[in-house]
Amino acid sequence: MVSAFVLIKAEPARIADLADELTDLDGVSEVYSVAGEVDLIVIVRVREHDHLAEVVTRRINELPGIVETRTMIAFKAYSHHDLDALFSIGTE
Repeated sequence: MVSAFVLIKAEPARIADLADELTDLDGVSEVYSVAGEVDLIVIVRVREHDHLAEVVTRRINELPGIVETRTMIAFKAYSHHDLDALFSIGTE
């Protein structure tokens, strides 16, 4: 599974509609409206890198109102459970 975070700058009048449109795309698992340098953060989860390219470059970037995107690919996911297991090694 490939996970990526797509940071989106959007036209202000399109932010809410874009969020709804993005949630309908295959491969998009979550969309967050955020404050700061970007307007939306999209979490994409797909099986292969080629699918990631399809979702980001063809589906997301083609939506009207998107000014700029920046994509960050996740290498490894950490959870609180994973960190507890890592730091408890050798303490038993």
